[in-house]
Amino acid sequence: MDLWFELLGAWWWVAPTAIGASAAGYGVATAGRRRARRLELDAARHEMSRAYTALISARADVRTARAALQTAKANPGAPGAASIPIARGELQRAKNDHRVAWMTLRAKRTGVKAARAQMRAVSATAKNDDAKLPLARLMARHDVLTARWMQYETDAARALAIPQMSDARHPVTAEFVAAEHHARSLRPADPRAKTTAEDFVAYRDAVAAAEAAFRVAEQDAWRTARRQGPPPVEPPRD
Repeated sequence: MDLWFELLGAWWWVAPTAIGASAAGYGVATAGRRRARRLELDAARHEMSRAYTALISARADVRTARAALQTAKANPGAPGAASIPIARGELQRAKNDHRVAWMTLRAKRTGVKAARAQMRAVSATAKNDDAKLPLARLMARHDVLTARWMQYETDAARALAIPQMSDARHPVTAEFVAAEHHARSLRPADPRAKTTAEDFVAYRDAVAAAEAAFRVAEQDAWRTARRQGPPPVEPPRD
């Protein structure tokens, strides 16, 4: 009986601590999942913020260029002042940059709306499915790219028919290899790892650049192979 009371007394002090630790652990895990689900939205907001900053800078450049043109008109031939044609050209370039910055900001705002809708869809349908988290989906895209590239290394018929894809001495193949290595260097170790919006954007852009470089390298390699005769394998299908 004494042993029972000793155990009960010990549990009286341990139980609240254990329950609190479990609740804290659940809170951390839940917060981590929420942060992981909203990573794409945070990245879109980060890009919108950068686009807004670029727009403000472009507006300032337009004002500066307009003032320079007014100065050139008021004091033609003054020492240190730009000529009127040059000042007009600078103003036109500044206006073009401002237009591009405004269109970019509009596109990034649309991206925020799309990311918010995507986050809600994932939250509603797959709260515990890590494969649908933004970082996991991006890493899966990277894995698909790597698998397509490795086909030219592991498939004997494809390697013989399209040797250029395995030859990093070829310029476009070397560009893809460099782009893929850059994306690999930015890839997190775990899809559930804590990742900032900036790091996510950098990795996403690197994967997109590697995909674009792969398409260029693959198309060029198949064109080269066709010039030497019809390859004994089917061309890739996107």
